[in-house]
Amino acid sequence: MIVEQLILKVGGHLFLCLYPANMTDIIKEFDNPNFSVEKYTKQLVKECVGGADLQKKKKEIQVYSDKTSSTLKKSVYANYMQFIETAKEISNLESEMTQLSLLLHDQHNILSSLTDEKNGVTIKSNESADREGQTQEEVENMHATRAVKEMVHGYEGNLEGKTFLNEGALTELDSNDYRPIQRVFFLLFNDVLIVCKVKHDKRLEFLVEYDPKKIAVINIKDLDGVKNAINIITPDGSKIFQSITAAGKAEWIEQLEVAFRWDQQQKKAKKGPAPQPPKAKPINASTSEKSLDISPTESTAHKVEEQMGPEWIQSATDEIQTFIAQRHFEEAEALIKRCQEFLGQDKTFKNSAEIEDKIKQLEKQLTDVLLQELSKCHARNLQVALRSSRRSLQILVDMGKARQACGTLLKVCSIALRTSQREARKNNAEISELFFCDLAQVASAFLLSFDARQPACVSALVVWCNAELQYFAGQLKKHYLTKGSHLEAIAKCMEGVRKPCAKLTEIGLDLQYHLEGLLRADLEELINESRIRLLETIGRTEDPLQPFNLQTKSNLKRLLMELDNLGIDMRPHTTGDTWVNLTQSTLNFTRHYLQLTNHCAYLSKSEALSKSCQCLLKDLITAQYSVKPDPNLSVDPNFVIKNKQYLSDELLPIAISNFRRISGINPEIIRNVDIMHKQQQAAPIPKKRSVYQTDVF
Repeated sequence: MIVEQLILKVGGHLFLCLYPANMTDIIKEFDNPNFSVEKYTKQLVKECVGGADLQKKKKEIQVYSDKTSSTLKKSVYANYMQFIETAKEISNLESEMTQLSLLLHDQHNILSSLTDEKNGVTIKSNESADREGQTQEEVENMHATRAVKEMVHGYEGNLEGKTFLNEGALTELDSNDYRPIQRVFFLLFNDVLIVCKVKHDKRLEFLVEYDPKKIAVINIKDLDGVKNAINIITPDGSKIFQSITAAGKAEWIEQLEVAFRWDQQQKKAKKGPAPQPPKAKPINASTSEKSLDISPTESTAHKVEEQMGPEWIQSATDEIQTFIAQRHFEEAEALIKRCQEFLGQDKTFKNSAEIEDKIKQLEKQLTDVLLQELSKCHARNLQVALRSSRRSLQILVDMGKARQACGTLLKVCSIALRTSQREARKNNAEISELFFCDLAQVASAFLLSFDARQPACVSALVVWCNAELQYFAGQLKKHYLTKGSHLEAIAKCMEGVRKPCAKLTEIGLDLQYHLEGLLRADLEELINESRIRLLETIGRTEDPLQPFNLQTKSNLKRLLMELDNLGIDMRPHTTGDTWVNLTQSTLNFTRHYLQLTNHCAYLSKSEALSKSCQCLLKDLITAQYSVKPDPNLSVDPNFVIKNKQYLSDELLPIAISNFRRISGINPEIIRNVDIMHKQQQAAPIPKKRSVYQTDVF
């Protein structure tokens, strides 16, 4: 760092001071005898854009003040003896001052005669000073007007004769959820407020202007996520603006109030008395002696007490609040982590405990804001919800708030998932594949965000999957597995559920056993209802026990093709062009029984339902086998036995084969029925023949 030497004059003595090179301009400007605080402040405001530059200038001046103060203390202690000698010289001069007082008393009469003449001269000098002050203010207002016309693009108003009051950058917020809308820049004059938009290249674009007398300013209390905000009621409506710091907010409220009461203040200034020069305050001798009487031990102790941490941590809390208000969550999280690491290593500086408490509060505030952002990510489309939650989720995981984040994320996914199912049911779409695909998306995104080092989050995912599966099973029972449903619809529904559910095992999520357990009782009840209903239909047809005639060759061909698709060949039983050597009821039962076998086989993929399905098939084949012809009809017993042999020898083995092929289970109950029927078969009854007799021989 470049260091320059400066000579400081204190009490007639010269002291050597060392300052950084970047402070030399400030020091020279302060040492100028024509230095004016008001001029310097106005010039500084014109040069700086926004509060950040003003804060930087303030820090530089504060550093210069602290450095000068410490240098003065060192110089006073180093020249302590010289001050004592000076005090002795002052006591010697007191006698000389008494003699001079007598001489001054003699001249008092002469001066009193000249008082009247001097009063006239003083009044004239005050009037000239007032004129100079007014002209100086007019020059400054002209400079401000010219700067506004150059800086603001698109402004064509007239600013002549107006008094410049304040300027600065603000953030416009949404009045509903306090989200930032845009960055704006205010330029306040005594009778106009100019609102400009800050573009990306930091240029100002004119938006609108208001009369300060026609707007109202309301101070907004600091909320959890929004601080330093004010509500300005304009003719266009209510608008909320946020300042970077609390001091900037207070300044804007004060300046807008000044602009609102500008006319009243001008009237009072014209009618009021002339301003009096400020009176010099008497100096307390005891305080001055105490300030000079400083020992080395006391000065070092004072330095230790006033030891401050680095500048960035002193202003870190305000920056974090600004980042949160502007939705720069990554920067806020990084700054909080940096502060925590620094405080973990060093807490010896002043206000460390207070800063640490503020950092904890800001961390909690950031967590609440992120959880709120995460809870608002739900949408009709689950992919949109997962994509919009990535940012907040990643920041919460980095902050160590994984458990809270995973709970909020799963609630969002539940809303999106159930909304998509509701829409699918309205559109008559397949909900099973949609549900399990959405479940797989949630599980994949969840495992990517939360690694294996967080077992509690993985456990929460499993519990959530089970809860969503229960809700899905309830919807299946309510809309698809209702009372009176046919086995065909039930089998299609279960097959459509089991296939996508089995694919979840590819990502390590097995829900098949839980799903079967949730649906088992209802499925068994539906299978039992179907068994009772089907048994009532057997034997009701009044079909004559004779071969079935299909009338045309095309009808016979169509029947043979349909039965071929079901797995049985009926060509050996065809006679002639259109005849089948079996009854019509036997053919209808064959078609229906093979279809039921396929449906029951699909349901029997779950071992819990296999017994109920086999009992249904066993009771159906037994009931059809036990049908007896009407005794009042003349029936060929051989034809009846042929139909029963067909059921036991041909139909039942094919049904057992199809059941085993589809379900993968060996149907022992149906096989026992096959053995029993073969044992009960008796020899065919011979047909009665007429006996012819003759008496010829």
